[in-house]
Amino acid sequence: MEEVRIGVYVCNCGTNIAKVVDCDAICASLSKMPNVAVARTYKYMCSTPGQEMIVEDIRKNNLNRVVVAACSPRMHERTFRKALQTAGINPYFFEMANIREQCSWVHENEETATAKAEALTRAAILRVAHHEPLENLYADMCPSTLVLGGGIAGLSAALELAESGHPVFLVEKTDRLGGNLARVDLTAPHLYSARDLLTDRIARVRANPYVQLMLESELKSLSGFVGNFTAIVGAAKKNGDPHKEHVLEVGSVVVCTGYKEFDAGRVTHFGYGKLPNVVTSFEFEKMLREGNIRTKEGRIPEYFAIVHCVGSRSRDFHGYCSRVCCMTALKYAHEIKSAIPNSYVSDLYIDMHAFGKGHEDFYRGSSEAKTLFLMYGKNEHPVIKRAQPGEESEMLIEVNEQLSGETIEIPADMVILMVGMEARSESGDVARLVNISQDKDGWYIESHPKLDPVATTTEGIFIAGTCAAPKDIPDTVAQARAAAARILGRIAKQKIEIDAVFAEVDEDLCSGCRVCNSLCPYSAVEFDEEKKRSRVNSALCKACGACVAACPSCAIKARHFTDRQIFAQIEGVLR
Repeated sequence: MEEVRIGVYVCNCGTNIAKVVDCDAICASLSKMPNVAVARTYKYMCSTPGQEMIVEDIRKNNLNRVVVAACSPRMHERTFRKALQTAGINPYFFEMANIREQCSWVHENEETATAKAEALTRAAILRVAHHEPLENLYADMCPSTLVLGGGIAGLSAALELAESGHPVFLVEKTDRLGGNLARVDLTAPHLYSARDLLTDRIARVRANPYVQLMLESELKSLSGFVGNFTAIVGAAKKNGDPHKEHVLEVGSVVVCTGYKEFDAGRVTHFGYGKLPNVVTSFEFEKMLREGNIRTKEGRIPEYFAIVHCVGSRSRDFHGYCSRVCCMTALKYAHEIKSAIPNSYVSDLYIDMHAFGKGHEDFYRGSSEAKTLFLMYGKNEHPVIKRAQPGEESEMLIEVNEQLSGETIEIPADMVILMVGMEARSESGDVARLVNISQDKDGWYIESHPKLDPVATTTEGIFIAGTCAAPKDIPDTVAQARAAAARILGRIAKQKIEIDAVFAEVDEDLCSGCRVCNSLCPYSAVEFDEEKKRSRVNSALCKACGACVAACPSCAIKARHFTDRQIFAQIEGVLR
């Protein structure tokens, strides 16, 4: 049997770890352990020099196991596995100890943090000695893609894929393409026509032979795994026609189902639904598109008031910022002044979020156009009431203005409520169909918000646009194209690499009780009716261990998480 030779590498992570944990002391102590051939510290182990150090040590010292004590394995486990591959050893002969999130970030006492970090690293050393050389599996990759949603995100993703010569099924539940952007007149900050942005993309989608457009349709079911999904698409629920259901074979799915506008009627103090000339931003967009800005009585308004953050940044409704409202409000000020030059525009805001390229200049331009900016406090609100007979305007708005410290009353003939974005009511149904998660506000959760913002925890399912969180058009299009790029990269390889870490069922021990079938959160465990035994689909399995722990017959084994490996790790922590 080959001698176990372990290299141990403790990362300083700049000062993230080293300011609380004595990394040198850990190396000095653990270098004396049996089978440890090398023990080093380095400022940034994940950097190119850090990885090169590991590769060189493997070759120079004949290492056949590696332990890195650093940040979360979620961040860099793949990084270091690739370093092992580069050096010519099996990537699963690697173990990572998290001494940043679990030690330096949660402890202030250096002695306590160092002792805990040493225990976690020791546990990894004892565990890695029992690792086995695992090999990844491969499956064919279907080049077709299912795109859910025909808004700007869905159109952009579909075009990227189709114009690369790969089949796309574009599913839209309504009878037209364009999504929420089709309801918009001009876009901030450059005042481009939203209609022009969409017309080009819609024409290209309709003309592309690789796109199969499915309007008034929705996803009914999705089964299979990355590279080999089977989707059933049928008529949308609101469509009474019994359309034929289509069975589609696809390799990937891009969810671009968008958002819905906040219902302004839920905020009673703005008078929406009671005062006829209190309108939402989308109702005002319709006036702009029609070129007819008039009150319900048919008059041309003289005094306009724009109220920000309706439904957003509120403890009563949604705590998040909807991002696009501020620039859209400034856009309205420009369009109102252009259409009605003698009008007066008041902009009532909590904070002005001019975060994007060109937005600050747009804000400055609105100030120069003589828009009156009035700041009110978070979790406060302006009070809107009818004006008394004889007043020069229809309504009066009372606001506790923060910058002046005074209560100010302004006239208004029309009040525009900047309604925020919120997750669509059917987003939960879609999430269940494609097996992805939602946060507390109903937005879809990405695999990692920084490192993997378009993927999800279900391999092969991607998200793009405002179904994941509020965002503007450039970010939406960028996400859609990023998702398409990820898919094209997989299609180019023609094969799907399946992680070697998954659960296995020993059929000789399995009693067929099916406990594991109902427990699996990834629907990876199936029941073989012929054999009366359960089996695991390795492509769907994420090695969470739920089935292993629950099996009453101990018939399920998790590769890379064997009893021997786990008990060795426990021994290392407790020693």
